[in-house]
Amino acid sequence: MSGCLKIGIMGGTFDPVHNAHLFIAEAVREALSLDKVLFIPVGDPPHKNVNRLAPGEDRINMLQEAISGNPWFQVDDMEIKRKGVTYTIDTLKELKIKYPRDEIFYIVGGDTLLELKNWRDFPSVARLCRFAVYRRPGYENAILDSEADRLAREYQADIVFVDGPGLDISSRYIKGRLVNKQTIRYLVPEAVYQYIEKTGVYKGV
Repeated sequence: MSGCLKIGIMGGTFDPVHNAHLFIAEAVREALSLDKVLFIPVGDPPHKNVNRLAPGEDRINMLQEAISGNPWFQVDDMEIKRKGVTYTIDTLKELKIKYPRDEIFYIVGGDTLLELKNWRDFPSVARLCRFAVYRRPGYENAILDSEADRLAREYQADIVFVDGPGLDISSRYIKGRLVNKQTIRYLVPEAVYQYIEKTGVYKGV
């Protein structure tokens, strides 16, 4: 892979993007010497109630605000633009067209590692990328290591682990605080906090 880029992929709803997303991306970038990390917010996800998602434009805007100043982070709106239900396999195929010679690391948490086998066409997914798994609290290392070994045996999945502090922040938790009129300051980047305050994007959630 000499001369090729190492590209990290962070997928998710980013509804809204928060500080744990950003720290995990930076920790993985540093640990694996990635050349850049692409944040790719979902458009029409297969497993979530999309009617409760903030509009794609707002989620893109919040991501742009959040990553401003980090030269290794970029936002890609390919899933927002894609029509219909979107799957990771579709995104990886598109990325391989854009970055045919580069090495792609799909960044997930330990909880997602345990669900990878259920992803659509996972055998093809495993051929198109490597997985960078950030160990999350509540998931024993032995369980994660065992699952990684099984996926490597059965699907030839290439999985590397990155250790770091537990960051118990979720978009659901943040939206719950907004519903209860509680502050979300310092859970999200200040620019994202100001965007939410200014636009009222989560009013009525």
